[in-house]
Amino acid sequence: MKLGIVGLPNVGKSTLFNSLTKAGAESANYPFCTIDPNVGIVTVPDERLKKLGDLYQSKKVTPAVIEFVDIAGLVKGASKGEGLGNQFLSNIREVDAIVHVVRCFEDSNIVHVDGSINSVRDIETINLELIFSDIEILERRIAKTSKGARMDKTLARELKLLEQVKAHLEEGKLAKTFAVEDEDERAWFKEYNLLTAKPVIYAANVAEEDLADDGAENAFVKEVRKNAAAEQCEVFVICAQIEQEIAELDDEEKAMFLEELGLKESGLEKLIKASYRLLGLISYLTSGEDETRAWTIKNGTKAPQAAGKIHSDFERGFIRAEVVNYQDLLDCGSLAAAKEKGLVGLEGKEYIVKDGDVILFRFNV
Repeated sequence: MKLGIVGLPNVGKSTLFNSLTKAGAESANYPFCTIDPNVGIVTVPDERLKKLGDLYQSKKVTPAVIEFVDIAGLVKGASKGEGLGNQFLSNIREVDAIVHVVRCFEDSNIVHVDGSINSVRDIETINLELIFSDIEILERRIAKTSKGARMDKTLARELKLLEQVKAHLEEGKLAKTFAVEDEDERAWFKEYNLLTAKPVIYAANVAEEDLADDGAENAFVKEVRKNAAAEQCEVFVICAQIEQEIAELDDEEKAMFLEELGLKESGLEKLIKASYRLLGLISYLTSGEDETRAWTIKNGTKAPQAAGKIHSDFERGFIRAEVVNYQDLLDCGSLAAAKEKGLVGLEGKEYIVKDGDVILFRFNV
């Protein structure tokens, strides 16, 4: 999974990126500090892996990972060359979802690029820049498609779609609210890889005192939640500064620190849960003496396609899957004991993999 982080300058974007990835991206109190896109890989915390690894005495435990891409802060007019942001938007065209960091705290020591805090205005500013960037992509495609559209009915159909999507965006609407009518249109639309078609998770960055009640009394957070509900987006509340402190601690210290703050989980854990929900993802597990590993798949994936995540040969030569629930396996203490109790299923090509399934694939090529 790949997530792109966007936001205005000085909203806590790079601080959040640093704390999530411990990558040390430069963070300073002035706009355009992040000039090159920063990329960091984060492992997905999953307590099931350690327990399974211990059960099988695995030589290696491999969690699922998320790749974060942090780009320069966007400002009004970025798409027309203002600031540094627009030239980096191409770096997040390949992401699965966008994490939009919104400043929801007052602090006279940290300048706001527009002079005041206003979460709705800030969201609109970023959305407009993403829209303008998408229009630019569509204009290039229209110019290319127009050349052959007179002689080719398929190209003529696509040209019509391109012009309709462009008109939709020019009304200030996001691409995700555009209704595609058939399979051809859906395929073309997907090819355009529009930023405003991507799912969004809003990260409401608050001061420490608003963290314990999840920003319930924060007026800016309320506005972000209202906006997110209208767009059918996920929201999570975070204090980037606290998150940076958490990143420096080991697991035991982290647990104590979170407890002191009255928190059940870190911002990273909130973000991962939100992104899995938004993208409809689950994890199944494989375990053995050599390795215990988590594999991320779309909810609703059938066994052969889940096997294909490991290797294309597994999907091509799929015979069956031996499946046991993670908790059942742990409770029984071994696969053999789980089999004796009838808890291991032999599943075929139509089996839909569930979160927490521990699977051994049988295949032949």
